[in-house]
Amino acid sequence: MRSMRAISLHTLIDDSDEGAPVVPAAPGQPVPELSLEDPAQPNRLDPGATDTEAISDGSHLSTVAESIAQWAGYSTLMVVSVVLTLIAVTTLFWMLHAWRSTEHLERTGFSTEPRPAQHFFTLLVPGRHEEEVMGQTLDALARQDHPNYEIIAIVGHDDPGTERVVREAATRHPHLITVVVDSSVPKNKPKALNLALKQAKGDVVGVFDAEDEVHPRLLSMIDSRFTETDADVVQGGVQLMNFETSWWSLRNVLEYYFWFRSRLHFHAGANLIPLGGNTVFVKRSWLDWSDGWDAECLAEDCELGIRLSSEGAKVVVAYSPEVVTREETPGTLLSLFKQRTRWNQGFLQVLRKGEWRKLPSRGQRLSARYLLSMPFLQAFIGLLIPVAIVVALTIKVHPAVVMVSFLPLTPVLITLTVEAAGLHEFGQVYGRKVRVRDYLRLVLGTLPYQIFLAAAAARAVYRELKGVNTWEKTEHAGAHRTDEVLPGPNSQPLPVRELASSGSITGGNS
Repeated sequence: MRSMRAISLHTLIDDSDEGAPVVPAAPGQPVPELSLEDPAQPNRLDPGATDTEAISDGSHLSTVAESIAQWAGYSTLMVVSVVLTLIAVTTLFWMLHAWRSTEHLERTGFSTEPRPAQHFFTLLVPGRHEEEVMGQTLDALARQDHPNYEIIAIVGHDDPGTERVVREAATRHPHLITVVVDSSVPKNKPKALNLALKQAKGDVVGVFDAEDEVHPRLLSMIDSRFTETDADVVQGGVQLMNFETSWWSLRNVLEYYFWFRSRLHFHAGANLIPLGGNTVFVKRSWLDWSDGWDAECLAEDCELGIRLSSEGAKVVVAYSPEVVTREETPGTLLSLFKQRTRWNQGFLQVLRKGEWRKLPSRGQRLSARYLLSMPFLQAFIGLLIPVAIVVALTIKVHPAVVMVSFLPLTPVLITLTVEAAGLHEFGQVYGRKVRVRDYLRLVLGTLPYQIFLAAAAARAVYRELKGVNTWEKTEHAGAHRTDEVLPGPNSQPLPVRELASSGSITGGNS
């Protein structure tokens, strides 16, 4: 019996979780149960702990690690949600600025009866590999009903196709068009503009893109706006037209609609405006002060606008659908991606340059920092969104975090509703039929387009950090063109007017 009891006790000791010695019970008494909180048990952190204790300690560390990962995931979701909400609310506010009241909306347009001409305009039209569209643009500009203006077309020395088209247009309108040949290497738009600026005769200088479709009354309306408001800069409206081309062209068209129809009016009212790249008119005195455009900036229009704003120049924005300059979306998604990358990187360059620090008020400086930092925010959100999705699918989320994660949904849904209303209004204003499938494309394309914009912003940030400053050109094919030709009083050739020239400037017949 003593032998059997000994075996039984040894078995009990070996099978116990803690390996603690067991005191034999008195005959007839039950064997006492082992307690996990027995003070005789060794500490879990004791180096002499058994293997079973080590496993338990590893499980504890694993639980701590999971808890840290969980709260990191919570933090990621909350940061993404809050930043998205702030961006969405701000964007929505800017989008709706022009529609605050009927009177306010009317004030954003041109006068119905323009005043007599007071200014002489020089119109700069740079073009590179634009033989498909530039000739028509120059013909449209030559039909302006304004009595006093000249056109300077700028082409590269290594671009014979565009040069041929431009010289043919200059032959058709020798009294208006002068050709400037840009021999700089590498080439970009601000360099071309600065070269032509040296020969400009006008007291107001306007910029147009090679593919622009321009209304014949535009200069008369712009001239009147200068006189009515005593402006230093007048930004006219630009509108992409071919919304039916693709799912992303529809969204690109709406971006332009809200940008020129509403958002730029807000920035002008705040005396802080990133100017557009064309249909922008600046008094020559301010361009002389600024030495023209920043030749190293990928968003020379934004840079000039911020610099003039910081010096107190008065900028006025006017948008009337009747005289808006019409353009097309980039022909491919890759081309749009490169264009958006260039714009984003240009904003980052303006941020780094720091001219906005000269703005007089703290509110303006904060607004400028936010506006110019938008590529950083878009890139940051673009990188965090996949992480947030993984966290939401793999980690049990706390109810409070779930509530925060739904914060952006309200402004996003409101924005989508506003965009649908904007698409409907765009169709009515421009006489374009908007179909049910266009509204479906608008809704279904929301998330993919935001991911696309985030990717372009991330690429811009990468290029800026790496110091890559090459100019990626946007191709054009004339998808916005119509068969309608709007005649103007200058469509017939007038006597040849000799223009001052240098070795790099030639008249239309040379």
